[in-house]
Amino acid sequence: MTQSLQKLFTFEDFLKFLEEQPENIRYELHDGDIIQMPQPVGEHEEIVIFLAGILFLECARLKLRYGIPKTVLVQPENKPSGYYPDILLLNLPNLGNEPLWKKESTVSKSASIPLVIEVVSTNWRDDYHKKFADYEEMGIPEYWIVDYAALGSKEIIGNPKQPTLTICSLDEGEYRVSKFRASDRIYSPIFPDLNLTAGEIFQGRSNFNT
Repeated sequence: MTQSLQKLFTFEDFLKFLEEQPENIRYELHDGDIIQMPQPVGEHEEIVIFLAGILFLECARLKLRYGIPKTVLVQPENKPSGYYPDILLLNLPNLGNEPLWKKESTVSKSASIPLVIEVVSTNWRDDYHKKFADYEEMGIPEYWIVDYAALGSKEIIGNPKQPTLTICSLDEGEYRVSKFRASDRIYSPIFPDLNLTAGEIFQGRSNFNT
């Protein structure tokens, strides 16, 4: 469960706040609220490790100048918000256009962010609503929501609820949403050659690694 610390922080206030906090506790800024994020469980981290590895290899195969950082803030422009995605794919050549990159490890331009991934935890509403809206408004080309524990509402992931991967791809300024479950082969517009099923992602391993 997330915990709100105080109201109405600016993004600059948030950066100063982070400088005083221990590195093992994660915080995000949600519309001026500083939120302490829940500690991820092991299954969550296995999926993050698996996907980061798969995407790294695919970027290398395609000779893309993309990278996956450890801790970089995503700031929706002109908003008192800042997020630490579970996986953030950076377009390295564009970082020179980011005013807060060198000193604050912060990106805000869609040209710097080809893909962002959130692995759903107990704060699932943020992933499906708040971050969905902000990433869409920022113009981030692709956003994955990996709901491996089926925590989202029945309205969002269906009834009966089951683990669901939602891939949101930008189309004329709005996200077009596709949902994948179990043995469905996923389709990513950015990485169309990925040979993965939703189930393999939820398990944190592919069949050719078992």
